[in-house]
Amino acid sequence: MGLFDFFTQEIAIDLGTANTLIIHNDKVVVDEPSIVAQDRVSSKFIAVGKQAQKMHGKTHEDIKTIRPLKDGVIADFHAAEHMIRGMIKMINPGKRMIQPSLKMVICIPSGITEVEKRAVRDSAEHAGAKDVYLIHEPMAAAIGIGIDVEEPMGNMIIDIGGGTSEIAVIALGGIVCDKSIRVAGDEFTSDIEDYMRRQHNILIGERTAERIKIEVGAALVDLETPPDEYAVHGRDLMTGIPKEIKVSHVEIAHALDKSISKIEEAILSALEMTPPELSADIYKTGIYLAGGGSMLRGLDKRISMKTKLPVHVAEDPLRAVARGTGIALKNAERFKFLIK
Repeated sequence: MGLFDFFTQEIAIDLGTANTLIIHNDKVVVDEPSIVAQDRVSSKFIAVGKQAQKMHGKTHEDIKTIRPLKDGVIADFHAAEHMIRGMIKMINPGKRMIQPSLKMVICIPSGITEVEKRAVRDSAEHAGAKDVYLIHEPMAAAIGIGIDVEEPMGNMIIDIGGGTSEIAVIALGGIVCDKSIRVAGDEFTSDIEDYMRRQHNILIGERTAERIKIEVGAALVDLETPPDEYAVHGRDLMTGIPKEIKVSHVEIAHALDKSISKIEEAILSALEMTPPELSADIYKTGIYLAGGGSMLRGLDKRISMKTKLPVHVAEDPLRAVARGTGIALKNAERFKFLIK
C-alpha cells in the first residue's frame, strides 16, 4: 500500500430518489433521506438528510425543502451536489488535516440517458470526488442479493425504488434486456394522498402518506397476516378542521392497484423480450425483488400469481443495491467490466 493509497477514501453510493446510502469499508456508514433544506434568503443549505426530512411539509416561506432527485435522476444539480457533500461529511465528522481524495462508485438507473449520467458524474466531482465510476442499479442489486452475475445463467431482477422500478435480465455479467419505468414508491405515496382526498375528503401530506404506506400498505386484499388499522390525521376538506380516520390495508390495496398493474405489465414486457434460453433459466431460478418497494405486503405473491413464476424478496431489500455497489467497489478488478 503506497502513501497515496492511504489518502484515498473509497466509497460506494446508492443515490436514490427517496434515500441515499453510503458504504465505506464494507459498512453502511450513512443512510439518510435524499432531501436538503435551503434558506431562501441567503440561498444557504441549512440541513441535509434526516434533519431536512423533519422540516419537509412544515416550513415557512423563508425555508424550502428540496428533493434533488426525481424519478431516479438528478433534477436539481446544485442541491444534489450539496447533498452528496453533506453526506460525505457525515462519514467522518472529525476534522482532518488532509482531506483524502475520494474514489466513488455510484449506482444509476438502467434507463438513464447520457446527459443524466453526466449530471451524476459532475455532481460527484463537484462534491470532491477524484474518480467516479457508475454501475447500473439492477446489476448492483443482483450482486447485493448474492447472485453470481458472471455465470452463463439468466436471472431476473426487479428493483422497486423511490422513483423508478428497474426490471432487468442479467447473464454473463451484462444486462441482456431491461425495462425501466417511472412508477415506484413515490407514485404509491401520491396514490395514497389522492385516495384519501377522493374517498375520505381528507387532505394529508407526503410524510403522512408515506407512513400509511409503511404501516398498512398492501398489494393484495387477502393477506395471511393483515396489519391492524392505522389512524390517519389530516385536514377535513369540508370544514378545514384537523380530523382522524382509520384506514385498513384493504383500502390501500385498492388505492395502489393501478400503479402495481403498471409494474406487472412492465415485468411481462421484459419477459417477452427475453431470449428463449434465458427464459428457460428464469423458469427455474424465478424472479428476485429488491428495493424499498418490494417490502409492500403481498407484492411478491401478486407478481408470482401474474407471472406463474417463483418470486424471492432479497433479505434486506432496502440495502441490496448499496451492498452490491460496495462489493463492486471492493472487487473493482473482478467487476471492472461493470463499472464504467
